[in-house]
Amino acid sequence: MRKVKDLTGPGHTDHFGIGGTDLGAMATAPDGRLVAVFGDTFERAGVGGPGWRSPVVLFGDPATARAGLEWTGSAGAGAYAEQILPYHHDSVIHGRQVSTVIPTDVITIGAEMYLHAMVCAGIGNVHWTEVHRSTDNGETWSHTGTTWPGDHIGGLFQMLTWAEGDDGYVYVFSTGFQRNRGLILQRVPADRLTDPDAWEGWGFRDGTWAWGNPPTIALTGAYGELSLRPVDDRWLLALFDAGNYRIDVLNLQAPTEDLYEATRGTALHGASWRGEDHAGGHVAQLYGGYIVPGSSLEELHLVVSQWNTAKNWPYRSMQFTGGAPGSRAGAGTDMSSRPAARAVDSETASGGSTSPLRKARDRVLRFFGASGR
Repeated sequence: MRKVKDLTGPGHTDHFGIGGTDLGAMATAPDGRLVAVFGDTFERAGVGGPGWRSPVVLFGDPATARAGLEWTGSAGAGAYAEQILPYHHDSVIHGRQVSTVIPTDVITIGAEMYLHAMVCAGIGNVHWTEVHRSTDNGETWSHTGTTWPGDHIGGLFQMLTWAEGDDGYVYVFSTGFQRNRGLILQRVPADRLTDPDAWEGWGFRDGTWAWGNPPTIALTGAYGELSLRPVDDRWLLALFDAGNYRIDVLNLQAPTEDLYEATRGTALHGASWRGEDHAGGHVAQLYGGYIVPGSSLEELHLVVSQWNTAKNWPYRSMQFTGGAPGSRAGAGTDMSSRPAARAVDSETASGGSTSPLRKARDRVLRFFGASGR
């Protein structure tokens, strides 16, 4: 992949009161605008200082998605991008110390939008996750009352991605927020998204995979941010492979496809700061990797985050593009990312505790306290 442009930071989002931010999961609103949801956000470039809020929403013009996304507005009363959820950072909520609330993915179902978020106390420490709803195209959000404890499904339902199929179900891949866990798959009827009892797992039992079983690890490894979207009659799953320090993309016929056998390629490689080459797909301290609405197999666009934890800048989201694995444009995609081993009943943390990003994030704790990410 090659870089298209910076999406946030000075000269791009400072007129929204955004100097530094990350993430940027996207969905198309019912009115056709692009809705991008960002994480910990500050007025100054970098992490820290005034104006800490999370999540925040920016609206994009879908006509600009291919050449480079342009922002047309933000959620809030004025130009300033306000925090869309009503809470205070570093406060006590329901008897728990909460540093921040981090968005994981956003989805549009009919005339409504839904946002899943993690309520956290520091890196990898998720108290619970929750779902919020917007009935006005992402302008305002309200709590649905739906929550799951942080240890739900053994802590594998913290960071998720979801997308609606043409069969009335929303398919959901999830993992932990520790960047050392594999993936599980669930589904839920689209009209019962906020009913925890309606969710069912994709699990291996009695020699076969089936819905309704307790979810089994569908792909071992050490993963972070995820992004699942239907694209050109296929399903693309972009994921931050923290154990191998890169962003990979899987090209699937269906979410239930064997992920070990699926077409998979590396979209972006992690790099040192001296070894960066954004035109060549090498990015220092990368994470994220959210599919931009309007992407095709031949021209896939991703929103990728980057944080220089030593210098505290850049801390931004960027847009990259290239062919998806399995497409003509992606024919030369590096396929070295295919997992070397398969395990359906157990999970391996392949390097999550020693990956470059994990080490970097450990260093962040020393300058930003427990709320660094």
